[in-house]
Amino acid sequence: MIIDDKLLKMCINNAMKNNTSHEKIYIFDTTLRDGAQTRGISFSYDDKIAIAKLLDGLNVDYIEGGWPDANPLDTQFFAHPPALKNAKLTAFGMTKRAGRSSSNDVGLQAVIQATCPAACLVAKSWDTQVLEALKISLKENLIAISESVTAGLATQKEMMIDCEHFFDGYKSNPQYALQCAKTAFDAGARWVVLCDTNGGTLPGEIEKIVREVAKIIPNAHIGIHAHNDCEMAVANSLAAVNGGARQIQGTLNGLGERCGNANLISIIGALALKTEYNQNYSTNITPENLAQLTHISRTVDEILNRAPNPHAAYVGKAAFAHKGGLHASAVALDPNTYEHVAPEFVGNARQILVSDQSGKSNVLAALKRLNIEVEKEDTRLNKILTTLKQKEAEGFSFEGADASFELLVRRILGQVPEFFDVKSFRVLTEQRYSAKGIKETISEAVVKVCIEGTDILSVAEGTGPVHALDLALRNDLGKYQHITQNIELIDYKVRIFQGGTDAVTRVFIESRDKTTCEHWVTLGVSRNSIDASFQALVDSLVFRLMRAELG
Repeated sequence: MIIDDKLLKMCINNAMKNNTSHEKIYIFDTTLRDGAQTRGISFSYDDKIAIAKLLDGLNVDYIEGGWPDANPLDTQFFAHPPALKNAKLTAFGMTKRAGRSSSNDVGLQAVIQATCPAACLVAKSWDTQVLEALKISLKENLIAISESVTAGLATQKEMMIDCEHFFDGYKSNPQYALQCAKTAFDAGARWVVLCDTNGGTLPGEIEKIVREVAKIIPNAHIGIHAHNDCEMAVANSLAAVNGGARQIQGTLNGLGERCGNANLISIIGALALKTEYNQNYSTNITPENLAQLTHISRTVDEILNRAPNPHAAYVGKAAFAHKGGLHASAVALDPNTYEHVAPEFVGNARQILVSDQSGKSNVLAALKRLNIEVEKEDTRLNKILTTLKQKEAEGFSFEGADASFELLVRRILGQVPEFFDVKSFRVLTEQRYSAKGIKETISEAVVKVCIEGTDILSVAEGTGPVHALDLALRNDLGKYQHITQNIELIDYKVRIFQGGTDAVTRVFIESRDKTTCEHWVTLGVSRNSIDASFQALVDSLVFRLMRAELG
């Protein structure tokens, strides 16, 4: 539908109304903390760094990194935080405990002394929880809120208070809930965040209660933190904006415990592209940021080894997919008939009756992100587009595997030399007893490659078949050995693309160069998991050699 970058940018700008003169909405991402509470998700340090960089590139205002000293991972993260260009890294914790001073509360001190410019402390605002869970007086809770904010400000932190269970607290004892919020603001908190902690409040209630809070606290200091237990977190967040909130907290793809948190992907889409919001409010999200929304959403899922939700609003593969029949005919005549926004605005694509030119536009956008210069009139784009569709049908998914995608494109463009040719490989796994009588399982791999007409045979043992193949492949690559010897495999993920006894397996491998600290992800797909793994391993080495060749 849109084939020119300038036209696309103009259309997105028009949709976003260039609204920088309006009231600003601040985006606060909690993926690295709330997302870690999602069932089945366990972040690594590298995962958190990678996601933080994606968020920073999206241009959000705050990134909540976790709870310093609460666990080894978060402690490591704040000891070696990512270098952010746009967002403020924020530490999470809780207000001081009753009966001790701020300076003697180890947990509070860990948060406010963390290497980051902001801190967000959770505080009880429901009288029942204060009395029964904390077992302190309502007054003691207010003192803890005030003194914790003051202690944080003394360390030059931008301070925020998350008023936990605020909406339940308001419905139970509105005077006390408001007193908690006002106490935080009066102490100097930059943001007082109202939390729908159990996700049970509805949009009408949210807007009404936020309006009451706005009578005692300026709009520019009110935030919303919504959970999705009633499938209302996005709606509740937008209702809070209508009521006066100017900071929205949430997670990428709605990650979070139980039913998840407010999905920032959908919230950003609504704020940027819906007239009710883009004519009155602004965010730091530029048209260029918005066009990366689909890529970021799917990359996060790939990092976490989750299958992206194909029906996710704005960014799902089916979000702009139309079946045959009347819908398809109507979309062909006027896409607005069944599409509330143009898919290109958020980096997505229509999946039926897509013209060749529209497809090329999507490919060009992906190539531009990888700094591959190709003119839109280049006939090779047709081959790239056809190959991508074929690979996708086979089970390949290049979101989150930029290295394999770049190799595929550069091979079509004739920009990848044949560094080596794999003649054969074999891997055996044996369970045996060691010399000390300990049962162990060892894999042995044999790899034969040809470099400039010379065959090289390498053998290696590893703790598993992939480890053994990795060692054998890198054991002797002749003149390239000085480059490949610095590569290490740091992550390995397997996903079944199609089930059954002949299941198609998709393998992602993340590699790192120990000297440059560069990371890259490659992909392999096969009905044989070892074959899929080997494809990804080979791509990993070729990608690093190509990068060295290109300088």
